[in-house]
Amino acid sequence: MIYDCIVIGGGPAGLSSAIYLRRALKSVLLIEKGVFGGQITTSPKVENYPGFKEISGLELGTKMYEQSKELGVETMYGEVSKITKNEDLFQVFVGDKQYQSKVVIYATGASPRKLGVLNEEKLVGSGISYCATCDGAFFKGKTVCVVGGGNTAVDDALYLSNVAQKVYVIHRRDTFRGEPVKVAILKEKENVSCIMNATVKEVIGDSQVKQIVLNVKGKEQTLDVDGIFVAIGQVPNTTILEDFVPLNDNGYIKTNLQLETSVAGFYAAGDVREKQVRQLTTATNDGTIASVMAIEYLNTLKD
Repeated sequence: MIYDCIVIGGGPAGLSSAIYLRRALKSVLLIEKGVFGGQITTSPKVENYPGFKEISGLELGTKMYEQSKELGVETMYGEVSKITKNEDLFQVFVGDKQYQSKVVIYATGASPRKLGVLNEEKLVGSGISYCATCDGAFFKGKTVCVVGGGNTAVDDALYLSNVAQKVYVIHRRDTFRGEPVKVAILKEKENVSCIMNATVKEVIGDSQVKQIVLNVKGKEQTLDVDGIFVAIGQVPNTTILEDFVPLNDNGYIKTNLQLETSVAGFYAAGDVREKQVRQLTTATNDGTIASVMAIEYLNTLKD
């Protein structure tokens, strides 16, 4: 079978794409290697998605998935290992199988760079977060720390300084890499303390973050914290595309405003593409744009 579109990635961007395509009566195969719904499914609460005052990330992701299935989107679990294009058809390889389509929407997202320390995986969503603007409101009046020294870390700390009672910023170097103007503003905040030349050794907590253990210039230091916001970068899931479409220096897919890439019929949506804001709502926005553009492209093709 030749699909009208293969959507790779079952997060909000991919699911939005699939929903729009099916509503246009296009045949769709949606491929996901992990959990349909994407990273948002790990968030205990979502309070910034229009239409839901409060909903769990798992419930929201599940609702999106169920909507796509009811519309007739064909779904499968698997990891795409290679994508090629011959004339007007794409070949998408999953394991020892090959699937063909006229259009591909690539929406695999980006994975937060992890600290790689004890208890990190266990406490994600229970005090450890990789998105301050997503989860910061849950720490109103509490003590938190931000790990990182770039613009994202500085922005996160500035945002949290208006929410939390106390904010520690932990950076492994002696100077910040963020914009000097922002760093200067951060250092003027009375409830922010910067701990430089420090790395995270361990996170302590059974069902909730209680403490963080640091190595500060060779000496161990323990802080009592309610939340840890990790801002040491993201890794886009684009390894298989290195010789297929142009990527920027950080590995994100280059697109235009229509989310087209340099390969006709190949679109990128969500956190995987080069852009400034990566949020749940911008992911669904990307999925909408990519699918509408893909539908227009499909309608120009000859059967």
